[in-house]
This record gives sequence, structure tokens and C-alpha cells, in this order.
Amino acid sequence: DYLFTWLPNPPMNLLEIRDLTVQRGGKRVLDVPRLEIRAGETLAVIGPNGAGKSTLMLSIAQLMDGARGEFRFRGERLRPRDALTFRRRIALVLQDPLLLDASVFDNVAAGLRFRRIPREEIARRVAFWLGRLGIAHLRARAAHQLSGGEAQRVSLARALAIEPDLLLLDEPFGALDAPTRARLLDDFHALLAETEMTAVFVTHDQDEALLMGDRVAVLIGGKLRQVGAPETVFNAPADSEVAAFVGVDTVLPGVVTGFENGCAIVDAGGVQLEAIGEAEPGQAVWFCLRPEDVTLWADSGALPPSSARNQLRGRVTKLQRQGPVMRVGVACSTQSGESAFTLTAFVTRASAAEMGLEIGSPVTLTFKASAAHLIPR
Repeated sequence: DYLFTWLPNPPMNLLEIRDLTVQRGGKRVLDVPRLEIRAGETLAVIGPNGAGKSTLMLSIAQLMDGARGEFRFRGERLRPRDALTFRRRIALVLQDPLLLDASVFDNVAAGLRFRRIPREEIARRVAFWLGRLGIAHLRARAAHQLSGGEAQRVSLARALAIEPDLLLLDEPFGALDAPTRARLLDDFHALLAETEMTAVFVTHDQDEALLMGDRVAVLIGGKLRQVGAPETVFNAPADSEVAAFVGVDTVLPGVVTGFENGCAIVDAGGVQLEAIGEAEPGQAVWFCLRPEDVTLWADSGALPPSSARNQLRGRVTKLQRQGPVMRVGVACSTQSGESAFTLTAFVTRASAAEMGLEIGSPVTLTFKASAAHLIPR
């Protein structure tokens, strides 16, 4: 018999968490006032090392001693005595596959045998998931003979074979080399979309979160700072710490001085910047700008026509290779020539060479008012 029940019309929120806290040594290490995991979604949980991501995952799995809070699964409150029944309805995949010293087939079948699924059904499910994850040819191979990518595919197959209501993944691809990780990510992203399985995907890699997450939750310092669609979290961070973590390199303190043509005018270190956003005159704000939204020009003449309302002059202070692009730091000045702040821009390596960029090169920076994001200070 199956030890779980599939509901034909599950509630929108598969799991609801309220007032979750975890303390260690008298110090609060996790604080989540409210978090919902929607049926059929992948919630990506991101944050720096030590932010509390794994603590949150173990708390959701009812495996964290000292966790306090309210959990509702399919609308029903989970009580301490329900923990074992709940754990049978979820599956947990860790960075280390933790396979049994047995064959691939026996590893994938382990959870099904524990649940006393009939032998014929075990054979069917194991065969299906080995095939779906591209490792059917490994069914008789011993676990210790597998590569890292193969072992993690076995771990995923073992989790998926039990048909969990909720799949928890804690940095599942973090220990793999880049090519193996990329292949597994693509395969697993397609699989989750195909099955509409509900999953929580913990990662410190923002590219993984953007690929996998229907929504993104940001943990910093043990506190849940923001939850939302990936484009909202990455383009409109809730505070300056979230902004810094999600790659908003330029975070400037400023004051709103007025409005013009629907744009807020922000004084940042004596430089007037424009941004589309809600703010009041006199309000102190953080002016946030991503480097990919900045266009850099060699300071050698008139600029071509552009809708960018912000144009700044400065000198290159930093050139750093970052994959296929160059990260360029530019010290910007006021009209009187006084140093104001540093902006960061991305340019391709080819463009950097064509412009002859080097430390000290004079450049012009442009960006649209819609590219900036204002956060109240």
C-alpha cells in the first residue's frame, strides 16, 4: 500500500511556515516569520555561506532539533507526532549522495522497499527513473564505481522513485565540476517542469537560482529578507544587503531632491541622478544599479542619440576579467571635478580592447532611469 495520498485538487500552498526560529547556544540562527511553498513550484533558496539555508531545509524536513514554529501541510497543522508520517511524504537530496554500498538498482529501490511497495511496482519505478535520468545502463554497477555526476543522478532517482509530495534539494550539484553540473541542471530543470513536482532548491549559486526557481527566497544572516519572482528579487532587491548579494554592484547613498518628467532626481555625492521609482522629496535612499545596465563609451567625442537620461564622466580605476566580459570600475566626478563615487560596468573583452581601456582612461557612462532601483534608507 502507498503511505501517502494524492489529492486531485491540492491547495495552492503545499506547505505554509509561520514564525519559524532556530536557536543555537542561546543565539537565534534562523528567523522566518512567514514562508509559503506553492504546489507545483520550485522555490530557490539563496544566500551567502552561513546564512541559514541548510538549517531552513532541515527544519522543513522536521529534522532540526530546536526548531520552533508552525507548519501546515496541505492546510493541516503538523504536530510533533506527525513528523515521521510527514518525512515519508518528502524526499531529501544532499550535496553528498550518501549511497549505500550496493548496486545502483538497490540504491534507487531502497526507499521503496522501506515503504513496502510491491516488488513489481519497485521494478517498474526503478526502471522508469533510471531511464529518465539517463543511467539505465548503470543499474548493476556498484555505487563506489560511479563518477560524481553518476552518483548524484542515482541519488536523484532514489528520491524521485518514491514520488514525494515535496522534494528538498540542498546544494545538490555544488560538488560537481562545471560541465557535469551544467548538464545535470538542464536535465533536472526539464524534469521538474515536466512532472510539475513541488521542490525547494537550496543553492549559493545565483545562476542556478535563476534557472531553477519559479520564485526565489533570500536568506542573509539567518533572516528571510525577500521572497518573489526571480526578476523582482534580482532587479528590485528589498534592501541594500540583498542588493549587494544579488550582484547590484553599485549601491549609492542619496537623497531625493525632486521629480522631473516622471523621474525621481537623486543627489548622490553631489551628482544628480535620475531613477523611476516611488519616493518623497527629502527622502534618503539607496540608488541601486546593476553593471549590465550601464553602457560605457570611450571619451573621444559626441555620443550617439540615446534614451538614457543619465550620462556621467569618469576615469577607469579597475579592470577585471570575469568570464567573457570585463568588469570595469569608473570613478565618477561632480561637475566641479571633485570625486563623487565609483560605478561598475560590464563590457566585452573585444570592446575593452577596441576602446583601448586601461587604468586612468577617461570614459563616459550612460544608463536609463528605468534601470535604477531606489530603496528607502
